[in-house]
Amino acid sequence: MKRVRLPLIALAAAGALALTACAGGGDTPAETTAPEGEEMMFEEGTTMAALNEAGTITIGTKFDQPLFGLMSPSGTPEGFDIEIGKIIAGQLGISEDNIEWVEAISANREPFIENGEVDIVIATYTINDTRKEAVSFAGPYYMAGQSILVLADNEDIQSEDDLVGQPVCSVTGSTPAEKLAEIGAEPVLTDAYSSCLEPLRNGQVVAVSTDNVILAGLAAQNEGEFKVVGEPFTEEPYGIGLALDDTEFRMWINDVLEESYADGSYEAAWNSTAGTVLPYVEPPTPDRY
Repeated sequence: MKRVRLPLIALAAAGALALTACAGGGDTPAETTAPEGEEMMFEEGTTMAALNEAGTITIGTKFDQPLFGLMSPSGTPEGFDIEIGKIIAGQLGISEDNIEWVEAISANREPFIENGEVDIVIATYTINDTRKEAVSFAGPYYMAGQSILVLADNEDIQSEDDLVGQPVCSVTGSTPAEKLAEIGAEPVLTDAYSSCLEPLRNGQVVAVSTDNVILAGLAAQNEGEFKVVGEPFTEEPYGIGLALDDTEFRMWINDVLEESYADGSYEAAWNSTAGTVLPYVEPPTPDRY
């Protein structure tokens, strides 16, 4: 398991978080500041109080998802999911250098939460009823959709209908892999979407299929080699995974998300990461089930 601690990037005080981005080509920075640790007040016995007192939080995320969660050359993860994690940590009074990032691939997200190896998972994590039997979800904080990545010169595949009977790469334990089998494609499974690119290059598969935002990141990272085709054919609500039945923590994270929508920190996080490739869209309302 890879464990990484972020270096201190920007702290005006113990929990200060600053995000700077340019929206719509403008030059106006957006900034948010999280409260200092000693000012945080949480009810005794809650997860929020325990994390605040510990002064650290462990977050599972992807290390191979451009735009959302990618291990940078400097050895620190970056992307939209990372920034959402920083916002949540900041509201717990936890500074960025006290976030422990753990690599969470699709197949181990529920076990990591169930076993207490992480406090939360923010990892392009689609909310569905099956997963809700094992873990709880705050959010959704983003609505993605399954799409298709092909070689740049491929004109034969235009929609999911063209995948029927064809070998298509996806990731073990993911909802896109389940959907491929459902529509009649032949899933070729691996442990990470980045591992699908070489089979696509050498013709072992005709396409890669997962959420449109992940594919857009892969295409941007390998400019000129690949393209995303067709319209999204599913809805993939991204949520924040946490321990089953921890209702107070789930509701609190939902409050933090809604606050970030209102104060501009969510949009700033988007514009500085995924927004460099994808347009900003209004975030979905968290489901307070």
